[in-house]
Amino acid sequence: MLTIDTPKKLPSVDRLANDPNNAFLVEEYGMPLVTQCVQTVLSEARRHILAGRTIEYASLIKLLSEETARAVQPSLRPVINLTGTVLHTNLGRAALPESAILAMVDVARGASNLEFDIKTGKRGDRHKHAEDLLCKLTGAESALVVNNNAAAVLLTLNSLAKGKEVPVSRGELIEIGGAFRMPDIMARAGCKLVEVGTTNRTHGTDFEQAIGPRTALLMKVHTSNFEIKGFTKSVTEPALAEIAHRHALPFVTDLGSGTLIALDKYQLPHETTVTEALEAGADLVTFSGDKLLGGPQAGIIAGQRKLIAKLKCNPMTRAMRPDKLTLAALQAVLRLYTNPARLAVELPTLRWLSRDVAEIEQLAGRLVTTVQNHCKGFKVIVAPTHSQVGSGALPIDRLESAALKISLPDRRRSGKSINKLAKAFRELPVPVIGRIADDALWFDLRCLEDENHFVENLRSLAIV
Repeated sequence: MLTIDTPKKLPSVDRLANDPNNAFLVEEYGMPLVTQCVQTVLSEARRHILAGRTIEYASLIKLLSEETARAVQPSLRPVINLTGTVLHTNLGRAALPESAILAMVDVARGASNLEFDIKTGKRGDRHKHAEDLLCKLTGAESALVVNNNAAAVLLTLNSLAKGKEVPVSRGELIEIGGAFRMPDIMARAGCKLVEVGTTNRTHGTDFEQAIGPRTALLMKVHTSNFEIKGFTKSVTEPALAEIAHRHALPFVTDLGSGTLIALDKYQLPHETTVTEALEAGADLVTFSGDKLLGGPQAGIIAGQRKLIAKLKCNPMTRAMRPDKLTLAALQAVLRLYTNPARLAVELPTLRWLSRDVAEIEQLAGRLVTTVQNHCKGFKVIVAPTHSQVGSGALPIDRLESAALKISLPDRRRSGKSINKLAKAFRELPVPVIGRIADDALWFDLRCLEDENHFVENLRSLAIV
């Protein structure tokens, strides 16, 4: 076995790349990529030797194989979400139902009638693919799909209020994840924000006094990931709609998450539905496709036909338009809503949110021994916990759940060990993501359905 103890003894890039042992790498990934990986491996080996250590030539072969595999590994990968946040923004929000996945695969394989009218043989409108179902499900006259709800709000304001004023309650000037701020969106849309009321109390008279010749519309914004409690007052949707319409102004409601069904029927906290917002007098409602709706990332605008027509004429609509995969998935998800009796079975988001806590506890009971066997030196127990919806939906409501709580008997040294354990779970073939709290690693099992896959995945767990 050749031992390399000086930089001069390192093989050349060409020699290592063309070593017969690496032939399969070149065949699989191509010489350009393998050459780049050789350069990386040799550079690391040189630093290793200069630090006074030696390296075997056979190790270079192994390191090259590992480096090449690492270079081609997708950065976007499936993970197992055991954080307890069902619609986790960092973990991709809503999981798509099988029907939506199949619909995406179907249109991805070849040509589709994305913007082609099969009846007339002429150019069609891509927005029509989801519009008819959205109107049937919400009662809206028309609807428009863009690439996310921030785009929906931006497009609405830019189309209807550019160069004009938009009064909004101070209590609704939100900032959500990623430093998304409503005042900033309004400024980018080219309209002027007029703050009315106070943080905790806003009255109808505040809006009345703010309306002037430059007012373009009135707007109500869902407070998303917070709620103000105590001495509060806000203007209801019907009251705000009445004020807007009396002054011949459009009334826009941003629901943020947005749901098409009454969640109360599934023993979940009530959230204003799109239909309820429209019936309350909103002329346009904006909401997300990948939150409570349970579909792909999308922003949806539903409401009056004449206002949607103005939005469609805005050149920004093209920059925000959804692709064929999004439309195929969204249409498939919307079709599920036509049969409410099957919805809680076929839509993962609703299935997980409405999952019975007893079922989750039983799952935890079956897994606790298996996880304990893989976590020597740690204590694994079944513990009660609370899940949350996530992504700004129902921000203060919690759902009873059950978790595997992994901790150390000696809490004085648990911090570093728990972090190492969490890292080991993240390094599994399918990373398992939990949350760390109270000197323990918690795995909330609300979103775990494939028990066998989870157990099989644990075989690769390496705890140092």
